[in-house]
Amino acid sequence: MGVPADEAGWRQKRFERGMETMARVSGEAGRRVVEALADVNPELAQQIVGWGFGEIYSRPQLSPRDRQLVTLGMLTALGGCEPQLEVHVNAALDVGLSPVQITEALLHAAGYCGFPRALNATFVAKKVFGERGLLPVEEH
Repeated sequence: MGVPADEAGWRQKRFERGMETMARVSGEAGRRVVEALADVNPELAQQIVGWGFGEIYSRPQLSPRDRQLVTLGMLTALGGCEPQLEVHVNAALDVGLSPVQITEALLHAAGYCGFPRALNATFVAKKVFGERGLLPVEEH
């Protein structure tokens, strides 16, 4: 039994909107995640793009910068999300957060989720900053 044509069209439009939003937020990193899922779980990629970016990230009530701050805090608090945190530290830089603002958000998270998780997140950020030539991080 196939998907009704109107649902298939809606899914496709949502996916396209999600791909556009994802490209603005996470650039190539997001596309690489979708490609990595293509041969193992394409429906997961569909949901990440269509729902996550097509429905949630594309909402106008929060700016992309604010959404990345929330995402950094959540991934830090969850722990064990270092690969996703790496994508979102890059995205945070791409939407206008500075390294100082990112490290301040991770420091702030320590009070709510503990030093081990804040340390893990900070070392992910350090890796990204190093790859992008943004070390040392200096407050201005």
